[in-house]
Amino acid sequence: MTPPLSPVRRARRLALPLLLAASLLVSCTPQPEATSTPTPTPTRSVSTFTPAPSPPPTTAVAPLRGTDMPITAASRPALSAKIDNQVDARPQWGLDRTDIVFEELVEGGLTRYVAVWHSDLPAVVGPVRSIRPMDPDIVSPLGGIIAYSGGQGRFVRMMKDTGLHNAIHGGADDRFMFRTGERAAPHNVILRAPEIVEEYAALDAPAAQFRYSPGGWAPLFGEKSSGIDIDFSQVSARSWRWDGTAKAYERSQAGQPDRVDGGERITATNVVALEVSIDGRYGDIPKTVLVGSGTGWVSTGGSAMKIRWTKEKQDSRIVLLNDAGSEVRLAPGNTWVELVPKAGSISVR
Repeated sequence: MTPPLSPVRRARRLALPLLLAASLLVSCTPQPEATSTPTPTPTRSVSTFTPAPSPPPTTAVAPLRGTDMPITAASRPALSAKIDNQVDARPQWGLDRTDIVFEELVEGGLTRYVAVWHSDLPAVVGPVRSIRPMDPDIVSPLGGIIAYSGGQGRFVRMMKDTGLHNAIHGGADDRFMFRTGERAAPHNVILRAPEIVEEYAALDAPAAQFRYSPGGWAPLFGEKSSGIDIDFSQVSARSWRWDGTAKAYERSQAGQPDRVDGGERITATNVVALEVSIDGRYGDIPKTVLVGSGTGWVSTGGSAMKIRWTKEKQDSRIVLLNDAGSEVRLAPGNTWVELVPKAGSISVR
């Protein structure tokens, strides 16, 4: 006979089936999948560096000099003026600050200037005198303003036909002109240059008239030269002499240094001497023939070179060519153009 179970053993036997059932229940219940926290991927910062903008330019190349000028002034028009060169008109005002000067033969064997300012405007220029028949051919390529004291009606009409603004003494632009007490009439009409240019600032800026070398100098494959002597007539002799220290040609007339009012010597970076024909259709008033071609000399940097020049039509610029047919480049700076009659002379020294 099996002995009866003790109370403790009986309790254990009854609990065993319950434990097995609970174990089976747990093993059969779906368990949630274990999840892992992802490791964050480090982000790479992309450089967005933007260079600082370049400052706007403050200078531009002066079209009539090849040098730098303030960009704010580069868009203004050129001012051309007919300037007296009689003895009683000297010394003139403003000729030491020109971009280009054209010297031409007038009646009596004397000369007058068509002086042009653009990159540099002196306070006053003069004495202003009357125009001549060759002047429309000179100033047409420049545009802008032409100032003069009058002239024969036929010559004034020719000038007005160019389309330039004609500032004529005695006309609507008299507010920009006055007569100085320092000279006797008719050698005393003075023009206020900055004021008249400001008044007509909407006119176009001039186009370049010559080609310039970069770097501040011009290589001329010519001959070393101390300067050039020029005779327009028996009463109009002038000379230019190279100053190596100043890097410029100094001008003399009748053997005397040529100066402006105030004492400054007239100098030029380039001297262009062109041999020209004279048209006698206007009687005792000679007309320089500038539309066409011819020969001449270019002096710059202490050297001189024989050249050929051409001007296709009235509003075309003068083109300077070497023996190979290439255009000659001038040194950056001011230029004097001597329009010498074939009856005169050009002597390179």
